[in-house]
Formats: sequence, C-alpha cells, structure tokens
Amino acid sequence: MVTDPIADFLTRIRNAQMAGHRIVEIPASNLKKRLTEILYDQGYILKYKFEDDNKQGLIKIALKYDPNTKQPAIQVLERVSRPGLRQYAKPAEIKRVINGLGVAILSTSKGVLTDKQAKAENVGGEVLCHIY
Repeated sequence: MVTDPIADFLTRIRNAQMAGHRIVEIPASNLKKRLTEILYDQGYILKYKFEDDNKQGLIKIALKYDPNTKQPAIQVLERVSRPGLRQYAKPAEIKRVINGLGVAILSTSKGVLTDKQAKAENVGGEVLCHIY
C-alpha cells in the first residue's frame, strides 16, 4: 500500500526519466489524472492516455526530452506538502518557483490548480509540488 500517492506519482516519473524511458505507467486516480493534465498543459510531457483495466485504471505518460542533449524536459519534481508536514498557502503567500519559470501545483477548493491559476482565482490551498 502506498501511503503518499502523489510522491509515488512524482517518483515514478523521476525514475523513468533517469532510466531514459519514453513511457511510464502509473496507477490512476482523479488527483493523478489532474496532475497529468497540468503537466501536459505546461509542456512538461509529450502526451498521456488514461486506460481502464477493470480495476483502478492506468495513466500512460509519454515523457519529453530535448532532441539535441537528450535531457528530460522536467529537471526537478519536488514534493512540498507531505503527510507528515502539510504546507498550505494563502493567495498572497503563494511563492513563485524559480522566479516564475517553474510551476507550483496546489490543491484548492476549486480543484487542482497551478500557482498562476490559483492567484487569478484568488484561492489558496495545499501546495502539492514544484516542477521545473
């Protein structure tokens, strides 16, 4: 049993990139699906597909690499709030990741949003992770 599914999601992507894999498969949940959609919208992954396997479901993610240097598009996947120490932020307290070049993902009352979307909606919430 996984006690922190978000950390497991991030670690699977991180490990697949370090091994140079093109595709990574992750057990699905609604939160993980939304995280995947945000990664795609921000341009960190090539594409994704949600598959139903008559159980929990699967998320297949095609990872993105730089064609010249073979470096992954995602340099850092960092879990911020964790089960032992939750991190919350009000709209005015949401910090920019690498001066606005990275993305912070928050779980808010209006759903899972990026830091820019949360500031535009004027909602705070739990800071799930930073990506750059």
